[in-house]
Amino acid sequence: MRLYDTLTRRLQELPPPPGPIRMYVCGPTVYQRIHVGNARPFVLSMWLARWLRHGGYDVTLTENITDINDKIYAAAPGASAKLAAEASDWYVEDTDELGLGRPDHEPKATESIPEIVTMIEELVSSGHAYPAGGDVYFRVSSYPDYGKLSGRHGDDEAMHNPSEEDEPDELKEDPRDFALWKAHKEGEDTSWDSPWGRGRPGWHIECSAMAERWLGPVFEIHGGGLDLVFPHHENEIAQSRSLGHPFAQLWMHNGILRLAGEKMSKSLGNIVSLRQALDEWGRETLLVYFLGGHWRKPLDFSDMSLGQAASQVATFKNAFLNELPPIATRPWDDFAAALDDDFNTPNALAILHDWATGTQKDLLRRGLEVFGLETLAELPEPPEVIRDLAEQRQQARRARDFERADELRREIESWRWEVRDAGDDYTLVPRPE
Repeated sequence: MRLYDTLTRRLQELPPPPGPIRMYVCGPTVYQRIHVGNARPFVLSMWLARWLRHGGYDVTLTENITDINDKIYAAAPGASAKLAAEASDWYVEDTDELGLGRPDHEPKATESIPEIVTMIEELVSSGHAYPAGGDVYFRVSSYPDYGKLSGRHGDDEAMHNPSEEDEPDELKEDPRDFALWKAHKEGEDTSWDSPWGRGRPGWHIECSAMAERWLGPVFEIHGGGLDLVFPHHENEIAQSRSLGHPFAQLWMHNGILRLAGEKMSKSLGNIVSLRQALDEWGRETLLVYFLGGHWRKPLDFSDMSLGQAASQVATFKNAFLNELPPIATRPWDDFAAALDDDFNTPNALAILHDWATGTQKDLLRRGLEVFGLETLAELPEPPEVIRDLAEQRQQARRARDFERADELRREIESWRWEVRDAGDDYTLVPRPE
């Protein structure tokens, strides 16, 4: 299998099965319910892990929860810990409803303080970081490869203060330097002891420490949204590789979800929460919607795109209601080749449609299962009124009252259900949409 690597700007072959394949994916910063765009890396990582395991790989997936961050302090002054705990629960609750299971590890920054402090101490003792006014900053000039991931180099304005968080430039040796540890400030309700005084970690060091705690100093894949390439992932590489840790071998960055042509963002306020989308469209439609976009490309979120996904869901469901004999269509190897070539889900989706229209139910069921959509092959339970009508019809058939049996069949069909007889038994199925 090969995947596109942001660092080398080319497709890279994964090691052969069983690997191992250790994956770290940046999860959300929790201060409100996540939006649909936040769900894309979660869905992608769960799908990729499923497919790799299907191919015989030994996979470990770690996806963190950032519950220490300036955004959380700003959203709930004096009550950030309570908000972060609640929002963490919302995140798990909402992503659970996607029906894809959970990552193997879901560490929180608040649970990783000892590892974070140890890593900062190593950076300070090796000269790659320096204390200043209760803060600790990473010395960007000490890492010659800084900017290689993002393609940003030099001392231009784009490199200054590479952080989403508030950091005073007067404490820095270089405007490019970024905080590893921040001194406790008035109004912040959480802080921890450290060799530099009470405080809390900066955003970037959290992920380096959590990734290495759960996956070791070298692992195969690091994932996250395209908006994390700079500064977050650039800073992660600098921190870890400055200590001689190889860190991630391949970097996957998924495209951004757009609403009305703009990046979906909490800060811009143009968001649709995952909770809203699940309530309106359901998990199956959302998952088929995600399938339709290549993971590296932006994806537009609109009623039209979701409506198209809902129609595709109906096509798959109807395939399992169709009694036509299967016709020759594309083999499983074509489906596998699509996913092994940079995890091309749009091509895989097209093959699923071929199987649906060709009534290849076994192949279709097998393919849908890769993406957690095996529920599309399940026949829904008929309502009680339909079951009662079907039993009355069965009694009429046994009494050889075929006129009454036909009347009851027509009544069942008026409810958009049909009876399929099989000897002295029958099956109730919804009529195709």
